[in-house]
Amino acid sequence: MKTPGSQSSLHRANLERVVRAVRLAGSLTQAEIARTTGLSAATVSNIVRELKEGGTVEVTPTSAGGRRARSVSLSGDAGIVIGVDFGHTHLRVAVGNLAHQVLAEEAEPLDVDASWVDGFDRAEALVGRLIESIEVSRDKVIGVGLGVPGPIDGESGNLGSTSILPGWAGINPRQELSQRLGVPVYVDNDANLGALGELVWGSGRGVKDLAYIKVASGVGAGLVINGQIYRGPGGTAGEIGHITLDESGPVCRCGNRGCLETFAAARYVLPLLQGSHGPELTMERVVELARGGDPGCRRVITDVGRHVGSAVASLCNLLNPSRVVLGGSLADAGELVLAPIRESVGRYAIPSAARQLSVLTGSLGGRAEVLGALALVLSEMGDSTLLGGFQEPTLLHSVR
Repeated sequence: MKTPGSQSSLHRANLERVVRAVRLAGSLTQAEIARTTGLSAATVSNIVRELKEGGTVEVTPTSAGGRRARSVSLSGDAGIVIGVDFGHTHLRVAVGNLAHQVLAEEAEPLDVDASWVDGFDRAEALVGRLIESIEVSRDKVIGVGLGVPGPIDGESGNLGSTSILPGWAGINPRQELSQRLGVPVYVDNDANLGALGELVWGSGRGVKDLAYIKVASGVGAGLVINGQIYRGPGGTAGEIGHITLDESGPVCRCGNRGCLETFAAARYVLPLLQGSHGPELTMERVVELARGGDPGCRRVITDVGRHVGSAVASLCNLLNPSRVVLGGSLADAGELVLAPIRESVGRYAIPSAARQLSVLTGSLGGRAEVLGALALVLSEMGDSTLLGGFQEPTLLHSVR
């Protein structure tokens, strides 16, 4: 019988530590595995050899610091994960392997406010189509990450806001998709998944504390503290769009006045320009016109940047992140929006916090959330499935 502290328990724990380190990073050299896990180089070498022989990892030659090294990643045959992202106007699905490689990806228009049943029907169909396109058996699917544009109740798992997705209120998206696909589903809001996507694949790589600010039809933030998404006990951490900027300002959909969202979200900003630029104006078009020199669009984007910067300054004073990554349709404005954000941060944030902060646009664009959904599965899934075939070493003597 395996007992805590026994040789077999220690061996299994070391296997799991190595697999987890590689799973979260995508690939690591053996020296990086040793630093990450705290195991000795000899122990890492033996475990990597065992995992390679068992088909769990792949080892390829590489270089590190000018020296030859060996890069370790999970085997492409170890399983696949799926990311599903519901936006307000789109559905995007991606399929990836455990080595952090995206194997297939597709997006299609979707009015997510219309019908949750139609949304899940189309998600199920698109998942099936992509799995078929890469010619992989469904039993290779380990888990699914699901992103929704609204807050998830931390206890029930239900969508809680009737004002954001009125047709989805009370729905448990994790249970719904899990029943349809027959695999574990991990769910989070779009801002948190955008933060995970940029952290793993984009502008957040290399930092442990960041805020991902998404400005689109609403305004939200995904907060990463010490490398982990911070959700709060109720799952609503990061609702930066409802920081009050003006108590006498416009009434927000949340019921308060003068929230950041009423000064920055597309539904409030576009009417400022539609009288002069036409009723079909979109935020993507505003950004395009601003980059082309349109004075009205440039002014609106500058104002939005200043307002977002005020909220970011408050965030800096509270959490002191090292990086803020701007996502959503506004991010394509580049320095037109980043400069006023930095100006407001410099004016309102504590000087020491402002000096340590870098403000960047996301590098993943509209893919940030679906890649974050893949990253969510890779971070939340257990390692038992990957190590199920490993036998414990035979003990030469019993351990009490």
